[in-house]
Amino acid sequence: MLNPLSFLALIGGAALAACRQVGALTLFAAEALSHLLRPPFYPRMFARAFVEIAYFSLPVVALTAVFTGMVLALQSYSGFSRFGAESAIANVVVLSITRELGPVLAGLMVAGRIGAAFAAEIGTMRVTDQIDALTTLSTNPMKYLVAPRLAAGTLAMPLLVVVADILGVMGGWLIGTTQLGFSSASYLTNTINFVQFEDVFSGLVKAAVFGFVITLMGCWSGYTSRGGAQGVGAATTMAVVSSSILILALDYVVTAMFFG
Repeated sequence: MLNPLSFLALIGGAALAACRQVGALTLFAAEALSHLLRPPFYPRMFARAFVEIAYFSLPVVALTAVFTGMVLALQSYSGFSRFGAESAIANVVVLSITRELGPVLAGLMVAGRIGAAFAAEIGTMRVTDQIDALTTLSTNPMKYLVAPRLAAGTLAMPLLVVVADILGVMGGWLIGTTQLGFSSASYLTNTINFVQFEDVFSGLVKAAVFGFVITLMGCWSGYTSRGGAQGVGAATTMAVVSSSILILALDYVVTAMFFG
């Protein structure tokens, strides 16, 4: 039988370990942000990370957004037709895509791709002592490896979400006009008249927050990895899982800030 004191000690130890990790992550993020404001800067590293995030993530984000809009239109029609509210489908699609599904699904897709890639790349550099070599060469690893990626992720994600919003609405329009019997003009008119600036802006703010979190967790997981190839694999897994959980949690926080 488990001793109650041992059980409490186990819980306390886990809580202290979690607090230490959160504190270390906070200091890591603060140091990386401070390097964004102080020279020297590395525009080539920024451009490389920006292209990696914005351009090479575009196909998976685009496909996800199109099919999400198509499915959302079909599901909305099957539900709203029971109440004679089929005309609200365009409104529901554009509101759901711009406020929630666009930034959240794009964030999850980018987390699976970019978070893992950054964690693996920086983790490999850590276990092969390349990060220590940068320090030996008087190059700050935080400034060279982490800060440009954080800036690129924060700026690239809103661009991806703009594309996701457009393609998601287009997917709903495609299903609405080809399978559900809506006229193209009325569907687009309902979409344009219903969406507001605040809906789109809140989604873009979420995208910037998600981009920062994804790159932060990828860099943090790789930077602190230990133990050779096995440690790099564990860091990659932690980057994707932690980014996905934080995206869902911060989605609620940002939504409460705008619409609470």
